[in-house]
Amino acid sequence: MNGSPTVVDDVMTHRVVALRTGAAFKDIARTMREWGVSALPVLDDDGRVVGVVSEADLLPKEEYNEHDLGRHGQAGDTADVHKADAVTAGGLMSTPAVTVAPGVALARAARIMARTRVKRLPVVDREGFLKGIVSRSDLLKVFLRDDADIAEEVRREVVARLFGTHAEPLGVEVRDGVVTLTGRTHQTALIPLATHLARTVPGVVDVRCELTGPPRPPDLDLGLPDAHGSALA
Repeated sequence: MNGSPTVVDDVMTHRVVALRTGAAFKDIARTMREWGVSALPVLDDDGRVVGVVSEADLLPKEEYNEHDLGRHGQAGDTADVHKADAVTAGGLMSTPAVTVAPGVALARAARIMARTRVKRLPVVDREGFLKGIVSRSDLLKVFLRDDADIAEEVRREVVARLFGTHAEPLGVEVRDGVVTLTGRTHQTALIPLATHLARTVPGVVDVRCELTGPPRPPDLDLGLPDAHGSALA
């Protein structure tokens, strides 16, 4: 893939600050400010990720202060009221943590973020130990890939693999991440697959498929005499 990012390990931040479950509230807020992040992974005594503390987890402390607890401490607010009373990462964190493995494809990581509505994911190994963190901005790095690099990969990994190197050349053009496929092929059944595979190439924004089948041969019987010697109308 010419070194292009395809999995989480390619784009994640390897140097990560994390908290222990006993980290104090003010230390958490201070760390977020110093590192310029809005969420921090929380580790147990063995170093495994057990939760995440975000700015949203800290806000109930201000929202549900002593003056408001009597007015807002209702059944629907139980979780936030509990966090308002918490003073350590263990009580504040959202758990279990939504995590991702280093080898997960970027598209899958993006879907996890969208589905869980989080801005970043701790990256963990099979034992749950923290390896890094991946953010929304990290996943967008793939779209900075050069158009020429994308075009070369589409030709090699999609066109050549599907249609062969000896077939009639098919055109591949890329502009601002948008791939355009042009040309004619006898293997028309493969055209939808070519479009799909081109979309999976890292950095591709969209695919415009203008591939068509071979030209229709002329009707050779037109104007020829029939069996009785008369010309066809």
